[in-house]
Amino acid sequence: MPGVARTKLTLPVSLLLVAILFGFAFLVPMPYVLITPGSVADTLGDDAGRPVVEISGPATVYPTTGHLLLTTIHASGRDEKHRLASLLGAWWDTEEAVVPRKSVYPDGKSIEQVVETNAKDMVKSQDSATVAALKYLGKSPDQVKVTLHLSDVGGPSAGLFFALGIVDKLTEGQLTGGRTIAGTGSIDGNGKVGEIGGLPMKLLAAKRAGATVFVLPKGECGEAGRVESGGLRLVPVETLSGAVDALNALNAGGKVASC
Repeated sequence: MPGVARTKLTLPVSLLLVAILFGFAFLVPMPYVLITPGSVADTLGDDAGRPVVEISGPATVYPTTGHLLLTTIHASGRDEKHRLASLLGAWWDTEEAVVPRKSVYPDGKSIEQVVETNAKDMVKSQDSATVAALKYLGKSPDQVKVTLHLSDVGGPSAGLFFALGIVDKLTEGQLTGGRTIAGTGSIDGNGKVGEIGGLPMKLLAAKRAGATVFVLPKGECGEAGRVESGGLRLVPVETLSGAVDALNALNAGGKVASC
């Protein structure tokens, strides 16, 4: 009977098509990149023999203790080949994240253009951090010169911790309370803290560096709640002044918001 013959033939053909599709998926590179925890940098420390936050002028620079660690992420290269098998492993790996390639390497932009954009974002971030910190302290940029040194880091996510480093160096007392404090967040000239990506991997970077407190934009508390914080105390902030107040309250044993 033709109907029966067709039914008998359909199953092996379907299985063959499924096998071909699976083979195709496992062999053909997928449009994704892998994100892993990156390096950390102490804005109260040095980079390549120079203070990350260098202050000159008539202003008094106070000694600091502890660490203010800005966190970063590392993305695999745009031309690296990632097939389904490796991506499935990364999806289940808590120390890797899979993101669309175009979110890191926009279509139509060369690697050189991406690097240039990240470098410009870093410079803008440093300028905004300096303006915000001096405005918070009520100091004039004409009397206080702040120079920020940090190599091999791009993008805007270091802004908050640059600003905190400036504030700590220009304020009597210890903003960290001797702790190792890490975090992330962009900042504008008015001190408003903005959200930034890669939070899960930055939490891992902070934990590996020995941090006990992680300061993050308040709007990212939702994402923070979906991952394991690794024992880090998560402190959400919306502004530079709010971040300073939270750290001072932490030092004094006062009430501090948490995610």
